[in-house]
Amino acid sequence: MGAKELLKRKEKVSRYSMMGISAVGGLILLDAFLKIKEPNEPLIFCLLVVFLAIIELYPMPVWRGFTTIAFPIVYAIYVMQGIEYAVLAYAFVVFATNLWKRRPLRIVCFNPAQLVISLYGAYLLAEWADVAAGLDVKPAVIGGLLHITFFIIPFYLINNLLVDIILVVRPQPYSLKMWKQKTLQELNSLAVSYIYLVLFIVLGNQNRGEIDVITFFFFFSPLVGFALLSSIIVRLRKEKSKLKALFSISSELNKKIASNDWLGFLGENLPAFLDVDACVLWTKEEGQWVQKFHSGLINEDAGFGEEQLAGLDTVRHLVIYHNSRREPGPAAAFFHDEIRSKMYAPLMLDEEIVGLFVFGRSRTKSFTEDDIQSAVTLANQLAVLIKTKWLFAEEEKRLILEERNRIARDIHDGVAQTLAGAVLNLETAERKFLKAPEDSLKLVQESTDKLRKSLREVRESIYALRPYPTERVGLMTAIQSRVQAIRKEHPVEIDLAKRGTEFELSSMTEKVIFDIFQESVQNALKHAQATKIEVMLSYQRENVFLKIKDNGIGFSLFQAMIKARNEPHFGILHMNEAAERIQASLQVDSKEGAGTEITLTVPRMGIEGGVMNDQAYAGR
Repeated sequence: MGAKELLKRKEKVSRYSMMGISAVGGLILLDAFLKIKEPNEPLIFCLLVVFLAIIELYPMPVWRGFTTIAFPIVYAIYVMQGIEYAVLAYAFVVFATNLWKRRPLRIVCFNPAQLVISLYGAYLLAEWADVAAGLDVKPAVIGGLLHITFFIIPFYLINNLLVDIILVVRPQPYSLKMWKQKTLQELNSLAVSYIYLVLFIVLGNQNRGEIDVITFFFFFSPLVGFALLSSIIVRLRKEKSKLKALFSISSELNKKIASNDWLGFLGENLPAFLDVDACVLWTKEEGQWVQKFHSGLINEDAGFGEEQLAGLDTVRHLVIYHNSRREPGPAAAFFHDEIRSKMYAPLMLDEEIVGLFVFGRSRTKSFTEDDIQSAVTLANQLAVLIKTKWLFAEEEKRLILEERNRIARDIHDGVAQTLAGAVLNLETAERKFLKAPEDSLKLVQESTDKLRKSLREVRESIYALRPYPTERVGLMTAIQSRVQAIRKEHPVEIDLAKRGTEFELSSMTEKVIFDIFQESVQNALKHAQATKIEVMLSYQRENVFLKIKDNGIGFSLFQAMIKARNEPHFGILHMNEAAERIQASLQVDSKEGAGTEITLTVPRMGIEGGVMNDQAYAGR
C-alpha cells in the first residue's frame, strides 16, 4: 500500500469515527429529551446556562483544539435539574458556540457529541460507584466529595480518550510531545474544576439559609472570571510565541539575503509561526513560476501544465478556500485530497507579484483571523526578501557586464595597441633588414620591449582573474599564510592575534579586509622600515575589527593623501574607497618617527556589502 493510499484510508477511518461518535451522542440527546421534566429553578438554570456559554466562548487553546473549566457548572446543573438537563444544556451550548465560530459541520456535530458521551458515561460510572461504595450511609460531605471524584475523573478520561482516538487515526502526525501538551492542559482544567466542586459540596452542605439565583451568581462568578482570565493569558502567551517566531524568522532571513540557505531556515521555523498540514512556496522568475519550497501533504510526483501554473497569476489578494470539494482553487492539484482548506497569500511588492505562498489544512473552515494576519505578515516579509535577492542578482549581472567592458577596454587600449605597434615595427624592420640593419635591430628591440610589457599586463590580468586567496581558504587562513610568507621573506618580527569566534562573511568583505591587511603590511615593510608589526583580527558581536600596527618611521597623512592622488597604486585613498564599499570605516593614525596604526571596523549586517561586487572588483 502506497503512502497516499494509506493517508486516504486513515482520513476515511477518522471521518467515520467522528460520524459514529456524533451518532451515539445524538442518541443520548434524544433519550435525554424524551425523559426531560419541568425545571425546578428556572432562573438558576438560565443563569448557569449563560455562565456555561461564556466559558465555552472563551476557551483556553491547546494543541489542535481547546479546553475549558466548564465542568463545575455542568455538574451544578446536574445536581439542580438532573442529568437530562445537564446533557441537553451542555450539548446545546457547545453546538451553538461551534456554529457561532463557523467551524466545519463535522466538528460542530462531533464536539458536543463527545462531551455528551463523556458526561453520560461518567454519570453511569458514578452511579455504579456510589452503590458500590455505599455512599447512602456516609456523611453528606464525605459522600458528596466521593461522588464528584467518581464523576469528574471518568469524565475527563473518557473525553480525552475519544479525542486521542480521533487524533491517532487521522493522517496528520500526533506525537508524544503533542499528547503531553494537550494532557497537561487538561489536567490543569481537571484540578481547577475539582477544587471548585469541593467548595460547591462543602458550602452546599452548610446551613446558610435559602440558596437562590444570587447565591449561584456570586459563587460561580469567580470561576467565570478565572476562565476568562486564563483564556486571555494563554492567548497572550500564544501571541508572544508567534511574535517571537516572527522576529526570529524576520531577523534571520534578513541576515540570509546574500546566501542560499534561507529556504531551509524557513522550513524549520515555519511551524512555530503558522501550524499547517501542507504548504507550497512559488516565486516568479523571468515570468515563470518556480517551486522553491514545500512541506506536508504535497503531490510531489504529479505533473503540472502551463494552464495550472498560469492560474497562480490570478491570485492578487489573500484568498481562502474553506472547502476544496466546493471550491478547489488554482493550486488544488498540488495538494493531497486530504487538504480541505487552502489559504493563498500572494507575495506582492509595488503592485508586482513576486511569489505565492499557499497553506493547507485538512479541516474545512480552519483558518482564523489570526492565521490570516500571520500569513500576510510572512508573505510581506518574503516579498521583500525575494525582491531584494532579485535586485542583488540584477546588480551582479550589471557589474559583471561592466567588468567585462572594462577588461575589453583595457585590452583594446593597452595590450592590443602595444601588440599592434610591435607588429608594425617588426614589419618595418623586415623591410629595412637588408638596407638598414641597424634601424631594423632598433625596431626589433623596441618591439621586444613592447611585447614584454604586454606579456606582463596579460599575466597581471590573468592573476587578477584567479580566485582570491580568501575565496580559496577563507580570511583567517589567508592572513596566516601571508604572515608566514612575510616571516620567511623579510627580517621583521610580525605577530598575529585572533579574538572572538569566527563567523561567515561575504566574499567581497573578506577580499577587502585581506587587501587592506596586505597593503598595510606591505607599506610597513617597504616605506616605514618597520622591524615589528602587530596584526589583530577580532570577531566582535556587532563588528569585525582589523588592526595593523608597526614601529616604523611613520609619515604625514596629509602628504600621503596628496601622493596617493597622483600615483595610481593601492594607497590610502583606494583603501578608504574599498572600505566604503562594504560600509566599513578606516582610520589611519601616524606621525613621523612614531609608527603607524591602521584600524578597519566592518559592521556585521548579515550581507556585509553583498556578494554582487566580488567579481566586479576582482581585477582591480
